[in-house]
Amino acid sequence: MSEANPLPYAGVRVVEFTHMVMGPTCGLLLADLGAEVIKVEPIEGDNTRRLLGSGSGFFPTFNRNKKSIALDLKKPEGVEAALRLIATADIVSENFKPGTMKKLGLDYDTLAKLNPRLIYVSHKGFLPGPYDHRTALDEVVQMMGGLAYMTGRAGDPLRAGTSVNDIMGGMFGAIGAMAALRQRELTGKGCEVQSALFENNVFLVAQHMMQFAATGKAADPMPSRISAWAVYDVFTVKDGEQIFLAAVSDKQWAIFCKAFGLEEMLADPRLKTNNDRVRARDWMMPILRSHLANHSAAELSAVFEQNELPFAPITKPQELFDDPHLNATGGLAPVRMNDGHMAKVPLAPFTLGGERPGIRLQPPHIGEHSEALLKEVGYSDDDIAALRAQGVTAGD
Repeated sequence: MSEANPLPYAGVRVVEFTHMVMGPTCGLLLADLGAEVIKVEPIEGDNTRRLLGSGSGFFPTFNRNKKSIALDLKKPEGVEAALRLIATADIVSENFKPGTMKKLGLDYDTLAKLNPRLIYVSHKGFLPGPYDHRTALDEVVQMMGGLAYMTGRAGDPLRAGTSVNDIMGGMFGAIGAMAALRQRELTGKGCEVQSALFENNVFLVAQHMMQFAATGKAADPMPSRISAWAVYDVFTVKDGEQIFLAAVSDKQWAIFCKAFGLEEMLADPRLKTNNDRVRARDWMMPILRSHLANHSAAELSAVFEQNELPFAPITKPQELFDDPHLNATGGLAPVRMNDGHMAKVPLAPFTLGGERPGIRLQPPHIGEHSEALLKEVGYSDDDIAALRAQGVTAGD
């Protein structure tokens, strides 16, 4: 974006007290859209920087386009520095355990008295109610919110293969912040925004709840559900490759049958409509699987693409780095990893004026912007040196 066409939240300052995925996702989206997002980290840095295994990519994924200031909030001088920074902010975002920010004097009620225009985004496990004292994780709410039941086979609940509630919970926090900014334009006042993992999960499974409301029949887990579409499956084909193939309308069924020499099935009155084919799946699908089994996944992909039928290769996450579409469209951008080497990271999945919001700032080093930010809120060089000596701040 250019000065003549700035990002939509340019000039908005966000101070975030966040870690892991949910809170950082909120700040990531606001930062991608132009906000100045300041990450307040402990002196030793956000623990997310040091995670192993499935968490090893969290920090570079969710902390681009942000600045970092390292403060010890257990010391009053650290809280004072945070308060000075907050006094310059439009939005504060946090995802600590309930009560943590209040103990620090950084809760919404306290800060709103100092600045009634402040927008305060709180990311929690549960919205206020009987469960709000519980410690929540993405997996916890997937289990109690019906998603794990729907994802796994009957009797084998299975969490979804990514942090769906953490990421979407952060997205809804960002949407709430955007709405609160607009409301502030109308009223002159800020407000508290709350987003929660459990309620997000319930929103995700609403379609299955409403299936029961509409039909009186409980939704079966996805592996054993009665699909709304007749051909909507993973097929194992030549050399054991797998591919997802679908024909979700009567028109697509006709195209599919003609493309693969299945005119007899197209003419079969038992398979005339999609609903007929859904009812016939027990005997129809083995025929289709046998008919396609000797084709390679590449051959099937070519035929389905040529005929504008839905298909998908079964892709592993690491294979997406080489995806021709993502690379051709600029959907992956260079990002600095925790150890300093460069990799590629997916950008936000939308365009503004034909452009994907890109990376303006690499994920920050611990306290990379501490000195500059402290000077900006009135600390002198001597003040900053004293804070460093006391272990109140740190940075490169």
